[in-house]
Amino acid sequence: MQIRDLHKKDFPPLLLEINDPPKSMRIIGTLPKTEKYLAVVGSRKYSDYGRAVCEKLIEGLRGYPITIVSGLALGMDSIGHRAALKAGLPTVAIPGSGLSDKTLYPHSHKELAKQIVESGGCLMSEFPDNDPGYPSNFPQRNRIIAGMSHATLVIEAELKSGTLITSKYATEYNRDVFTVPNSIFSKTSEGPHMLLRLGATPITSSADIISALGLNPHEDLFQKRDYSDCSSDEHEVIHILSEPLSRDEIIRRLGKPVYATQTILATMEIKGLIEEVMGEIHLK
Repeated sequence: MQIRDLHKKDFPPLLLEINDPPKSMRIIGTLPKTEKYLAVVGSRKYSDYGRAVCEKLIEGLRGYPITIVSGLALGMDSIGHRAALKAGLPTVAIPGSGLSDKTLYPHSHKELAKQIVESGGCLMSEFPDNDPGYPSNFPQRNRIIAGMSHATLVIEAELKSGTLITSKYATEYNRDVFTVPNSIFSKTSEGPHMLLRLGATPITSSADIISALGLNPHEDLFQKRDYSDCSSDEHEVIHILSEPLSRDEIIRRLGKPVYATQTILATMEIKGLIEEVMGEIHLK
């Protein structure tokens, strides 16, 4: 992959507005021309819940003029990049290293980096091409992620983490900070819940992101799903799933034989009406 200079006039517009923009940058690929850049960051020690949330939220942005920005790191960064690729959205990776093939960090994400470029996105770095990624690089690159983005979405983060450094920069640069509520029993909920106390925008759906970014929603975004072709048993399940419930709780509330309820749920999963995440069943 060819590395070249990214001239300052070609920087993402918002990046030129911060008080400490990079003096120079190197790039592989093409910087997407897009209406909105959304940074997606989170814990390296993600949960199944965090992964499912990230994938579902980004999938719901399909077709919108949004580019996903993240740091190519292990954990939520790479999940965000891959979810963007799957949803057909361009994505930009800002690694904490130089861009040469021998130093790109982490090495395990070289194939992901290639996919990002081949899909119309890019890799960008202010570090020398052969910089291996020193620890001090990562907070420095986080300011670029926050600085070039219209908003930063935080999905799972411990209180002492690089993720919160990114959100801190976003606040300093007068950018929006979004975050996803999580279980009070999870360490990776501490960061998002602190951000909520400080005024971050709570995100529970892709529609929340689209609205908060000031984009016009597609006509069908807020339309409710048509359940007219569902059986009476399936309608019973839909009625009680106004909130996510465990499989055992659904069985208890329906009051039907266990095997009958399991059959109903299995059929609904096959039809794409429900999904199970972290032991709870949700309407899709």
